[in-house]
Amino acid sequence: MSSNASRLHAFAHLWPGVPLALGSAILFGLTAPLSKLLLGRFDPQLLAGVLYLGAGIGLAGFHFGRRLFDLPAPDAPLRRSDLPWLAAVVLFGGVLGPLLLMAGLSETSAANGSLLLNLESLMTMAIAWVVFRENVDTRLFVGAMAILAGALVLSWQGRGLALDKGAVLVAGACLAWGIDNNLTRKLSSADPVSIAAIKGFFAGSVNAATALARGAAAPDAALTAGAALLGFFGVGVSLVLFILALRRLGAARTGAYFALAPFIGAVASIVLLGEAPTPRLLAAGALMGLGLWLHLAERHEHAHVHDGLEHEHAHVHDEHHQHSHDGPVTEPHSHRHRHERLVHAHPHYPDLHHRHTHE
Repeated sequence: MSSNASRLHAFAHLWPGVPLALGSAILFGLTAPLSKLLLGRFDPQLLAGVLYLGAGIGLAGFHFGRRLFDLPAPDAPLRRSDLPWLAAVVLFGGVLGPLLLMAGLSETSAANGSLLLNLESLMTMAIAWVVFRENVDTRLFVGAMAILAGALVLSWQGRGLALDKGAVLVAGACLAWGIDNNLTRKLSSADPVSIAAIKGFFAGSVNAATALARGAAAPDAALTAGAALLGFFGVGVSLVLFILALRRLGAARTGAYFALAPFIGAVASIVLLGEAPTPRLLAAGALMGLGLWLHLAERHEHAHVHDGLEHEHAHVHDEHHQHSHDGPVTEPHSHRHRHERLVHAHPHYPDLHHRHTHE
């Protein structure tokens, strides 16, 4: 093997999970400064509703357009057995999370709420490690804490954390989203476009209906369409990438990479809004850069056992998928298939095929 090929092989386990997670963080991070440009004309909760509705309607259009033109979907469709998980995802992530956040922000300061929102990443990682037993070593833990510390530095505004009623509600929203992120992992083998479309539509409907019911004024059609388009990319496409990353990285690592979104948004604000860089931003960038490097340098490799397993998801015929077909096929493709017992060693993440326990 040549030196270039050897280097590529050493980082092969990072692809495509890490770029998908970072792409999701970049799109979501860019949404914050662009949404800030719209807030002067929008009620905040109504804007959240329009963003999510834009995601839901846009992705639904893509899904049905794909079927209209008879374009094959490489991912497994949602099945009846997925519906309880999907309902829980919509409940925690699309309904409870936004409602608790809006209620909390009305009872606490914006600075307090901004600081507390960093709990989402911590909740996601804690649930993944404690409840779902995703593996974590010292490097990964330190990297995750460095990224989280960077986010805390970024949102710190020189005042202490007020533990008032609003803080409890915002923390509850973060817990709901942490549960949502981990439950979405259970659905990550299914079509992410369908999942994100359903979640976006329900979340958007709840927020928009609640805002209009309390008297929020709707802006003109052109501005609403612009916000919906922003939501399609910044919420919808970002969520699709997030689900695809969950499939390959697990919830803890995907959540850690996604925690970079506030820093990406802050950098975008400098470019788009002409805001000046601050020492706090530079300190946050250094901490997040350290955490990102520690995660990218992770190489989890050991001999492990794949027990016999039957499931359905998009795949190519790699070392984990050695089965025959009746006739030619295109890759990637999705169908129900069986894995025979396999023992081998290679770098891996807690993806669909590596959710095993560790001593």
